[in-house]
Amino acid sequence: MKKKIGLLEASVVLLIILCCISLGVIVFKLSPNVVILFAVALTIGYMVMRKMPLEWVNEGIISGLKPGVIPIFIFLLVGALIAVWIQAGIIPTIMVIGFKLLSVKWFIPSIFLVCAIVGSAVGSAFTVMSTIGIAFFGIGVTLGLNPPLIVGAIASGAIFGDKMSPLSESTNLASAVVEADLFDHIKNMMWSTIPAFLVSLILFTVIGKSDATAELTNVKEVTQVLETNFHISLWSLIPILLMLVCAWKKLPAIMTILLNVVVAVVMIIIQQGSVDLANLASVIENGFVSKTGNEQVDMLLTRGGINSMTFTVLLIILTLSLGGILMRIGLVTTVIEAVAKKLHSPKQLIIVSLLSSIGVNIFIGEQLLSVILPGNAFKDVYKKMDLDPVVLSRTLEDGGTVINYLIPWGIAGSFVANTFGVPTMSYMPFVFFSLLSPVFSIISALTGIGVRYTKKVAD
Repeated sequence: MKKKIGLLEASVVLLIILCCISLGVIVFKLSPNVVILFAVALTIGYMVMRKMPLEWVNEGIISGLKPGVIPIFIFLLVGALIAVWIQAGIIPTIMVIGFKLLSVKWFIPSIFLVCAIVGSAVGSAFTVMSTIGIAFFGIGVTLGLNPPLIVGAIASGAIFGDKMSPLSESTNLASAVVEADLFDHIKNMMWSTIPAFLVSLILFTVIGKSDATAELTNVKEVTQVLETNFHISLWSLIPILLMLVCAWKKLPAIMTILLNVVVAVVMIIIQQGSVDLANLASVIENGFVSKTGNEQVDMLLTRGGINSMTFTVLLIILTLSLGGILMRIGLVTTVIEAVAKKLHSPKQLIIVSLLSSIGVNIFIGEQLLSVILPGNAFKDVYKKMDLDPVVLSRTLEDGGTVINYLIPWGIAGSFVANTFGVPTMSYMPFVFFSLLSPVFSIISALTGIGVRYTKKVAD
């Protein structure tokens, strides 16, 4: 057996890897794929120096990729869904209805609220962003609003809805990891989530209002182009209702999205009478290509397809591979376990477990692992301090679930950037809900508001 990695050594190595990733992506603006690949090589170099078994590399990659298999398949389905939803006129219909109903002045706070409501019903931020989110993005760009701000409002609302929905995978996971009741967990999350939601709404109202300087003539022109080139009808909203029914029936995300793809394909066949299967297959694989003649509309609606998710899928594979190797050689667990042993007060424990979730997001880039690893590491410590499990589950959500959307090499962050074509670093400052959730979680820890105990304590 090799000498066990010490806390100082593990911390230094992780810090070096983090600095390399940050410098590459943020400072030198290199592709995250290249940067993560370099980090993998750097980690393997460290293993060679420490004379660790090289078969650990393969073992780490295999174990690291397991949590990403389902998300990868979902992302591929989402790419297909976006393409057929555009061709079937579903997204164009939402855009037209949005143009007629939504006020330019209050557009940003409006889409934040709508995405929050739909997200709560559906239980998937990815589904919300890749469906009505795409439509709202098209409307906002047409209105002349700042694209990163639009993405920030859509993402914030979708993340809030995902976080507070009993149908959400991450929400169910957080409660399951700490062995807490799901609805008790959701109820306790309100102590940090509701303040973050309200402050976000205020910020979107103020900033969105100041940016609303659209030319209504441009909106009318785009509406006319959409009505001329796409099948605009209330019947096109059927897939939206189907999505809500699937959520109500608690169908898995893969089945829900696949069913919506099939329904959209049927709608295309009905609308066109006959369909060239080769062309339809090309749309599903390569995405929809808009040829309306209007440059703005064509730019907005030429998107989707399985191949559009290639970059995201490759980044997921590389990121999870790096995380798996780091886990296999014990760097991440060494730091978390060592820190957990040195905590002596509830305030310290909550803040450190929050920071640990954020840290796992940064180093591994996987949303679910940012909940699982700190959850397992700190669960017993919370019990020893008589803290209710829902305090830990809420902390894991505040530092784990919502933060992954802000990490350029994270699964959620890369998904958002790829879906809207806006870099993570550009929209990050406007995802107010994700930025504020950890802040209010820390405030809760320091003040004791919302911190529950299994036994009555004086402080």
